[in-house]
Amino acid sequence: MYRISGYLLSAGMSAALSIQELASFMTTNVARIASDALTAGNGILRLAPTWVPRSFLQPGRRLRLHPADYYAMGMHRGGIDERWFASTTEAANENRNHDEGLSYCVFQGQKFLLRDVVAELKSEVIGDHIWNTFRKWPVYSKFFDNMGPIPHHMHQNAEQAAKVGQEGKPESYYFPPQMNQIGNNFPYTFMGLEPGTTKQDVIDCLDRWNEGENGLLDLSRAYRLKPGTGWLIPPCVLHAPGSLVTYEPQWGSDVFAMYQNLVEGRSVPRALLTKDFPPEFHNDNAYLVNALDWQKNVDPSFRDSNYLEPIVSEQGDGWVDKWIVYGKVDGRQLFTAKELTLQPGAKCTVRDGGAYGWITVQGLGRAGKLAVQSPVMIRFGAMTEDEIFVTARAAAEGVTFENTGTEPLVGLRYFGPDAQPGAPAVGDHRK
Repeated sequence: MYRISGYLLSAGMSAALSIQELASFMTTNVARIASDALTAGNGILRLAPTWVPRSFLQPGRRLRLHPADYYAMGMHRGGIDERWFASTTEAANENRNHDEGLSYCVFQGQKFLLRDVVAELKSEVIGDHIWNTFRKWPVYSKFFDNMGPIPHHMHQNAEQAAKVGQEGKPESYYFPPQMNQIGNNFPYTFMGLEPGTTKQDVIDCLDRWNEGENGLLDLSRAYRLKPGTGWLIPPCVLHAPGSLVTYEPQWGSDVFAMYQNLVEGRSVPRALLTKDFPPEFHNDNAYLVNALDWQKNVDPSFRDSNYLEPIVSEQGDGWVDKWIVYGKVDGRQLFTAKELTLQPGAKCTVRDGGAYGWITVQGLGRAGKLAVQSPVMIRFGAMTEDEIFVTARAAAEGVTFENTGTEPLVGLRYFGPDAQPGAPAVGDHRK
């Protein structure tokens, strides 16, 4: 049997078809079954869990994955410390699986890529603005969950990433309380650089890469992480995420450059610093430091410029909808996110300005025609009922959510560019 974008073909059938015919078969079937799924779900697609390992990090073991499955992809791949949501972005891992990072839709026993659905049904799925502007779903979100901190690193901006054939990556954080009953080893995040730090100070750190700890964190400031709050992180800003489980709406890219060479006694290969810069600059430490957005890194009001707290968007009898990610990056709204909470027995209809990916973090209920339930434990490769994708049309018409359980029903949902023109600005939580 052969699998093409989630469809199983018999060996005889695949042998009888040309490459062009196989492509036509795949396209026709994805469009057909996706349309059937959208009709049955009234504009909502069921998504399967998407697991991603990182070879240079230690899993925090709070993703509700079975304890025996954190190394299900093999010890050589590292532990699973991320789950990606409504993703059409491939993970930039070495030795990766061909579909690593990509979300699958599931309908009537068939699996097919969300990326293929978007390519075939276009604005019907993601809306006219996003399709006409980007020709794809350009964002994604994830949980990342580590035992300790991640190395101090940055994500390239669009201009820098384009030099290596990729896209830049601004991102954001929210720390869901339901996933953070324990903070693990280091619930603090270093962000930016101390005001007064010079570029030469950071160049000196990179020059010491092979001489033991390079001292980069001596030039930075750590902020204690608080469940139920978040941050907006522009590209080219250094950050070393701490050990809280983090919900991370972001641009659809996996570029990064790690400037710290030693974390919790574990060495960081210099290749993880240089991998997304042009090869001719891999040994040019001044070039690598100049790639940082200096003013944003040494901003004396860094917290005020980037810190987020939830802001109520709408509320009613037994339910509340809050902004958890908002604000603009270099003047553009690239992504936003909300947290919807319904008390037992509550029901509400929410309307949004664009398509979104939803993950249930607590409780039991319904989203339109589909059941949603937060699992206690997930086996690797097993299906769940906690994740859905809501099309732009369904979001605009309104999705009715209902809590049918005995505890609060809580879901996080993220949106693409310009979907929420009425979203708050960074700092509005202080008003």
